[in-house]
Amino acid sequence: MERRLTAILSADVVGYSRLMGEDEVGTLERLKACRRKLIDPAIDAFHGRIIKLMGDGALVEFASVVDAVQCAAVIQRKMASQGQGVTAAQRIQFRIGINLGDIIVEGDDIYGDGVNIAARLQGIAQPGGICISGTAFDQVVHKADVGFSALGEQHLKNIADPVRVYRVLLDDSKAGKVVTAARTQSRRAIIIVASLAALLIAITAIVFAWQRPLAPQRPSIAVLPFANLSGDPAQDYFSDGITDNLITDLARLSDLEVIARNSVFTYKGKPLVLADIERDLGVGFVVEGSVQRTGDHIRVNAQLIDATSGDHLWANRFDRGAADVFAIQDEMSRQIADALGVELTQSETVRISRPPTANLEAYDYYLRAEQAARTGRPSRMLEALALFEKAETLDPRFAEAFAADARATTYVWRSTFDNVLPSALARKRAYDKASRALALDPDLSSPYAVLAVIQVVERRYEEAIASARQAASLRPADAEGQMTAAYVQLFSGNHAEAAAAVEMALKYDPNPSAIDRFTAGLISFLQRDYATAIENFERARDGSPGNGYFVTPLAMAYVRVGRLDDARTAVAEGVRLLGGRESLAGWRLSFSHFRNEQDLTSILAALRDAGMPEWPFGFRGDEHDRLNGGDIASTVMGKLLKGKTKPSGSPALMQIGRDGKAVYRSATQMTIETVFIRGDTLCEQSEEIFFGRADCGPVYKRKSSPGEAAFAYVNSRKVFYFSPVK
Repeated sequence: MERRLTAILSADVVGYSRLMGEDEVGTLERLKACRRKLIDPAIDAFHGRIIKLMGDGALVEFASVVDAVQCAAVIQRKMASQGQGVTAAQRIQFRIGINLGDIIVEGDDIYGDGVNIAARLQGIAQPGGICISGTAFDQVVHKADVGFSALGEQHLKNIADPVRVYRVLLDDSKAGKVVTAARTQSRRAIIIVASLAALLIAITAIVFAWQRPLAPQRPSIAVLPFANLSGDPAQDYFSDGITDNLITDLARLSDLEVIARNSVFTYKGKPLVLADIERDLGVGFVVEGSVQRTGDHIRVNAQLIDATSGDHLWANRFDRGAADVFAIQDEMSRQIADALGVELTQSETVRISRPPTANLEAYDYYLRAEQAARTGRPSRMLEALALFEKAETLDPRFAEAFAADARATTYVWRSTFDNVLPSALARKRAYDKASRALALDPDLSSPYAVLAVIQVVERRYEEAIASARQAASLRPADAEGQMTAAYVQLFSGNHAEAAAAVEMALKYDPNPSAIDRFTAGLISFLQRDYATAIENFERARDGSPGNGYFVTPLAMAYVRVGRLDDARTAVAEGVRLLGGRESLAGWRLSFSHFRNEQDLTSILAALRDAGMPEWPFGFRGDEHDRLNGGDIASTVMGKLLKGKTKPSGSPALMQIGRDGKAVYRSATQMTIETVFIRGDTLCEQSEEIFFGRADCGPVYKRKSSPGEAAFAYVNSRKVFYFSPVK
């Protein structure tokens, strides 16, 4: 791992989502022209190295901080001159932040607080402006043709210590000058005193306001779960739905940063402690409220609170009939935005005022389905899919219901819950529902995320990356979409891009789900950042207690930092929780869609070193008794195999035709499949299970007594002791 001191420039496009929403093609063309004619030449001229480009920004490294500031000044001055004659709605502006700091170098990418501080400085810069850190200022002052205004120490989001911040002054008359915040305030105070000589109290308040740390341009907000005051816990789904929809509506506003559902719902049922929420989620504002539904009447109370001061900035109570539920949500979103000083664009206004459905019964089924689906439990997933179907039947134009159905079905497919829905049917349903959702509403992002997951599991990597990028372009601030991009880039072999997507997701979801922590852990592991991998895997385990799928991954990271005893304990616990099914064969099959074979090899090697068994249920065969491919074919092809499965000992039959067409039956399963020989293994393949992948394993001759099974066959999911029946 390499460390070095370097200058980092972080830039993003102001109001990118709004620009894309109002004129996607035109915005992209103007951005391409800006980069081709202005940005790339400026970076080249000042010897910068582009680390990464996103749809709405860039990260650039410079060996010299003077070059970084000069480059930023050239870009912002030329952008200002190019903006003349362009309507305000079409004008492209950048915010730029620059830091001089220590970074971690991994391949072609860079990480660490040095990068994070640059990104936070960019976030508090004015449109068309530049903010730099104190470390950068100390090196560049009087060496660049710009001036500086000292903003004092700022508390930047998710940065532990305050950072000295300076605003770059681009006016030629300010070149070489350093203006302190105190002097600026004094001049403004004189003007106010002259104008309002008798209002000393007002002047004092204004001076106090100027002395407060500069707030980010885009307010950050957390919508806490609304309390259910109906007296019936079964009504939780409705109050949760009000919360979800408010989060969704506010997240559609380009000038707001909204924390994702997963993180805020960890506070459900807990007392409101603003200091904890501000610290843990890094937000400036909090919305809390309650919902009471009685018959056809709804009462919603909501309030907006400043997380730092505790001041109540807005509050309202809505007493309406049940038919007005969408109007209530629309009014809440507008009033909260207004209280925060956020102006809605025309497209944003239209979007949040559009009800998802006109059928209240369909909406009720949809909310119930979402509550069931979010548990992730197989039994509740089956319930969720049935409820989504009811909502879709009642309103065939309910786009959000089809999109949520596709997301839930993809979870079933990806988790190989074949007892909920066989693999082939789950894949078809997810694809069909996502396609239907997009046909009804092309602006939905989640169906593209669904398609991206399906495509990467099927090894259609370029298609998957394109779908993930489309999802991100429609909802750049969507944590779920960013984690989908991370998953896609991980299995496509693009580890740096995957890590960047995780970082973006954590901005909006500081406490992601166990499955997202697992994905983040795999990315860190493959980047050899084992400490971060352990942190993510441990949080995944703690976030889903008793789930063996999130216990075993710890073993691979523990091994790589020399914690062998902990690694073996993790494997043993995972095997126990999963009833003995955990094995290297299972990992090999489940994750065979890694584009880079070395990635899977690295994971399997670590798990093997941790003591994970090769086969499920503790099976071990003697290699002296193993059959070769020819012997396997003569033993099983065209035969009826009768025996028992381990560990249950329940009877099982496998009827195999000479053409390989087969049926496997046990007390709990019947599968129509194809059987064939690959090398010295027997393979089963069915569209109904494991994404249609071939599950292969060895066959052993047993030293058995009369009446006992003569052979043993093992693969990733079963041990079958059998004898051919004549």
